[in-house]
Amino acid sequence: MVRYLLQILGAALVLVMLFSCEDEGYLSSTDAQLQFSADTVTFDTIFTTIGSTTRRFTVRNPYDEDVLISRIRLGGGDASNFRLNINGYMGSELYEVALPARDSIFIFVEVTIDPNGQNLPMVVQDSIEFTTNTNFQSIMLEAYGQDFKLIKSERLKTTTWTAEKPYLVYDYAYVDSTSTLTIEPGTKIYFHKDAGLYVRGNVIADGTYELPIVFRADRLEPSYEDIPDQWNGIVLYSGSHNNLFNYTNIKNANIGLQVGTIENEGYASVELTNSRIENMAYAGLFALKSRIYAYNDVIANCGYYAAALLVGGEYEFYHTTIANYWGNYGASIRTTPSLVVSNVLVVENSNGEQISYNGDLAKATFGNSIIYGNISNELELGNNGENAFNYMFDHCIIQAPDTMNTSNTNHYINALVGSDYDPRFIDPYDDYNYELDTLSAAKDMGTTRYSEIFPLDLLNKSRTGDDGPDLGAYERIEK
Repeated sequence: MVRYLLQILGAALVLVMLFSCEDEGYLSSTDAQLQFSADTVTFDTIFTTIGSTTRRFTVRNPYDEDVLISRIRLGGGDASNFRLNINGYMGSELYEVALPARDSIFIFVEVTIDPNGQNLPMVVQDSIEFTTNTNFQSIMLEAYGQDFKLIKSERLKTTTWTAEKPYLVYDYAYVDSTSTLTIEPGTKIYFHKDAGLYVRGNVIADGTYELPIVFRADRLEPSYEDIPDQWNGIVLYSGSHNNLFNYTNIKNANIGLQVGTIENEGYASVELTNSRIENMAYAGLFALKSRIYAYNDVIANCGYYAAALLVGGEYEFYHTTIANYWGNYGASIRTTPSLVVSNVLVVENSNGEQISYNGDLAKATFGNSIIYGNISNELELGNNGENAFNYMFDHCIIQAPDTMNTSNTNHYINALVGSDYDPRFIDPYDDYNYELDTLSAAKDMGTTRYSEIFPLDLLNKSRTGDDGPDLGAYERIEK
């Protein structure tokens, strides 16, 4: 009997020693404090019911001994809008997390916000709680959400989109050939990946200076603010007429605005005024055998062309800034010009055969405008020698080699060509600010023939108060 008692006591002693050794492997102080890379994890505005991007932060053990975190949990538990991934484990809480000395772990957080039926940003909050040696610490979580109207694979009859709530387009919104889509000032339209607006009827997007209309991608986090190719873009099919985009911002698509389609008869027409088309993977404005009347526009920062006007057509651009400083989004170097004007387009079909599309260029007029960028030649003229090819650059800055011949007054009037005529945009690379610096060569160089027609610039500033109108969409007014 004594022998069995001794065996039991011996086993118990071994267990005690084992557990004692295990406990001694971790820092036991109740004053132990974990270190966090952030005290609050914030999600900027996201759409209700649509999952967010992932945020992450680090939890660090600042001590020379290992730390055992007794529990990590969401304050809201399983009912929380937030979701955690802790070292590969997904759930609302995790126990016994070992953190080696001077080491750290990542915690990933996602969020989904339920719709509340109101047209106001909402905020949801929670916290992540950490318990270490009876010591309690927490990280705050907060996310701002926005309710929206979902447009998913819809064929639209005549309708009006209002600024009451933003619109979120999944797959496509298609305007029927007999229908008109009217978009009121201040309306925001967000597009999911690969979505687009396709128009056989017409669009009247008539914003104001105070309440512009926005077309952009649905990723609203700051890291996605200026990333191109997040959605397809807007297409006006040939046969679509009387379109208007006034005080609109179109950004971050593949092609911002395509005017005309090569496979359809006829042409498309649009007025593009007081608008910005920026950060496109391929082209900002892509026109095929169509008609565009434009003024006070900025078309900028595109992977291939800022503006491509192909297969002829009729085009008028006044006080327009076409600027391409592409380069922030990868290692590829742009070799294509900011502006191409051509009466021909050669494409390759599925059999590898080249097909040429040709059309008369009845008019391509650029007045008081800027064509500039970060390569040596930002203008390409393509003439097939058979169709009409009428173009005019009247009081314009053109980024081209100094040797460019501008003596033909049928095509050039006061064209300023070469490196001596840098428009000196304030910050075209980081802030995408194409306003003019005080030393800009574009200052006061325009003709009043156009400024009298368009006396206010894109920012509603007067062009008539100094020695002459500035070239481009912005008038610089010295203090």
